Amino acid sequence: MLAKANRITRGADYRATVRKGARFTADNTIAYVRPNADPDVVRFGFIVSKTVGNAVRRNLVRRRLKAAAYEVLPALRESAGTVGGVDIVIRALPASAEARWATLHEELTRAVSRYVRRSSTR
Repeated sequence: MLAKANRITRGADYRATVRKGARFTADNTIAYVRPNADPDVVRFGFIVSKTVGNAVRRNLVRRRLKAAAYEVLPALRESAGTVGGVDIVIRALPASAEARWATLHEELTRAVSRYVRRSSTR
């Protein structure tokens, strides 16, 4: 489970990340990544709309995404020296309802690694 310090809780932060963040698309998710003001904090937010399925299916997808984010968090903390603090919002697409945890984890890992590579070259 992600600690409260690692979660985006304000709607304004969600909107800013989705509107101004770098966008990384995959088959089941879209990840938006944006630097935040605190260089040591990595925060995640999740958007799972009704198009994914009923409440049971949406919660399952959200739990899988949270577990994947928890696995990716240590790698992001290690690269915080080069990248700094980031906000990551993950939007689940309707196909994510049938996706396995490993697939979602791989998509999130790929998005984060692409962002780290992009940020380190700047």
